[in-house]
Amino acid sequence: MAEVLVLVDHVDGAVRKPTLELLTLARRIGDPVAVALGAGAENTAGVLGEHGAVKVLASDAPEFADYLVVPKVDALQAAFEAVSPAAVLVVSSAEGKEIAARLALRIGSGIITDATDLEAGDEGPVATQAVFAASYTTKSRVSQGVPVITVKPNSAPVEPAAAAGAVEALAVSFGEGATGTKVVSRTPRESTGRPELTEAAIVVSGGRGVNGAENFPLIEALADSLGAAVGASRAAVDAGWYPHTSQVGQTGKSVSPQLYIASGISGAIQHRAGMQTSKTIVAINKDAEAPIFELVDYGVVGDLFAVVPQLTEEINTRKG
Repeated sequence: MAEVLVLVDHVDGAVRKPTLELLTLARRIGDPVAVALGAGAENTAGVLGEHGAVKVLASDAPEFADYLVVPKVDALQAAFEAVSPAAVLVVSSAEGKEIAARLALRIGSGIITDATDLEAGDEGPVATQAVFAASYTTKSRVSQGVPVITVKPNSAPVEPAAAAGAVEALAVSFGEGATGTKVVSRTPRESTGRPELTEAAIVVSGGRGVNGAENFPLIEALADSLGAAVGASRAAVDAGWYPHTSQVGQTGKSVSPQLYIASGISGAIQHRAGMQTSKTIVAINKDAEAPIFELVDYGVVGDLFAVVPQLTEEINTRKG
């Protein structure tokens, strides 16, 4: 069976969930070969092997930490040339999409971004995407070269499948462009104790109807009762009620959780584009004519200041 390259998203050897989802998808079209780069790369082999990686190409060169993006592109190209894969899969993050685009350009291949599913086809992998602000679902395949595909988090289940996961050193020759942009400082992001927004299985978001930063603790309390991430609409973040890093929408982050709860959000196309691929959508809004109700699985017409605290209390009661 053909091999499929999977670029590993990890932090000091701790593999992040979207990579394990990629391994599930990769097994549908071939034998996954993981590419782990940076500090702790070799430490990823255990969990990667448990989830189907037949081997792990690892490199911990300092360039991956000291410089931006290009060293990883150089390494992924080196892995591509060593393996001659049937496809290359990358997590659909801001960095992942830039790496994928640069690689596709270098190897003369087509690219598909933000895929939500992947299946084997007679002429190569077929990717499912949500397009035109998630108003349509398409199935596409790359017609030139080896497919380079970025996949949105939460697009596939994490399915263990024991494989060898043997570690092999990846020889990388860095080009002149690799040192063009240097990292001069880092500031650790303050942890909220909640899941990463784009990776969370459940997201609770608040919008204009929350009516102020002082009321967002209602949204946070509901999220915490569910072990969820907190999101916000563009209107809420533009008003300064919540950080821009939590914005869900076309100009914010795109999420695809198992459950999305929208509280006080009208459902403008800008917001819908960032969450419409969620598996189950629940809306709480006092306006029965709000556009958000056109796409929800469950809708509650009511005042969020009455509904959300009751929902939070009920969840905590059932948990306790």
